[in-house]
Amino acid sequence: MQTAPLMQRVRGQALVRLTRSGLADLRQQGSAKAMLPRTDDPDPEVVFLNTAGGVTGGDRLDYALTLGAGARATGATQTAERAYRATGDAPGVVATQIALDAEAHLDWLPQEVILFEGAYLRRETEVALAPGATFLGVESVILGRAAHGETVTRARLDDLRSIRREGRLIHQEHLCLGPETLADPMARGAHRAFATLIYLAPDAADRLENVRSALGADGYASAWDGRLVARLAGSPAPLRRALIRAIVSLRGRPIPRVWQSDV
Repeated sequence: MQTAPLMQRVRGQALVRLTRSGLADLRQQGSAKAMLPRTDDPDPEVVFLNTAGGVTGGDRLDYALTLGAGARATGATQTAERAYRATGDAPGVVATQIALDAEAHLDWLPQEVILFEGAYLRRETEVALAPGATFLGVESVILGRAAHGETVTRARLDDLRSIRREGRLIHQEHLCLGPETLADPMARGAHRAFATLIYLAPDAADRLENVRSALGADGYASAWDGRLVARLAGSPAPLRRALIRAIVSLRGRPIPRVWQSDV
């Protein structure tokens, strides 16, 4: 006799490889997709999406983006990734592999992850840089939907981001959120949104003042040893606007159209 419902699980993989000449490889299966929309930007834009509409416990999505030597591109997601309530002990997993060959550059600009009440999400992002490669990346998290009056108290997020250059670990962040953290006013205060921006390039220190000016009172930034790191915390809408200003200051051009912003 069946005592528990059988839940359908999402599986998906999307892989894109670009060279200076353009698209070299594209593979996709399941609910993970990749598109290369036409834009006015001289550099190609890769947009990843999850056709399932969100992630819950037991789901798994794998994305991979590789740039050949000297290639330049922007990577983004079509919309915010939604992490829905998990029905068991297994997390939903979103794994991203990024590899940049010599002198390549990537603006990695996924939109927010929205954690719903009871969500359990594990994200693993690994970036491998060859000599001379440069990288701009952003990660942001929103707790629930403020417009719906949601309060998130039981969500869990295990978010590990690692960056290596020539195999050597040069930057790593591990964000863990759980019921205890969400209930602790000293851990997050009244903030419902968090974001981190990192820029790895020889001119990182030269960009610091422009980024600080773009952030204003909504975040802070520091630069050292060829990297710039900015952190933001606050309400979703103001944080998003400040984050976009900082991204634009580093890119020198607008953010991808899928962000749907007039900032």
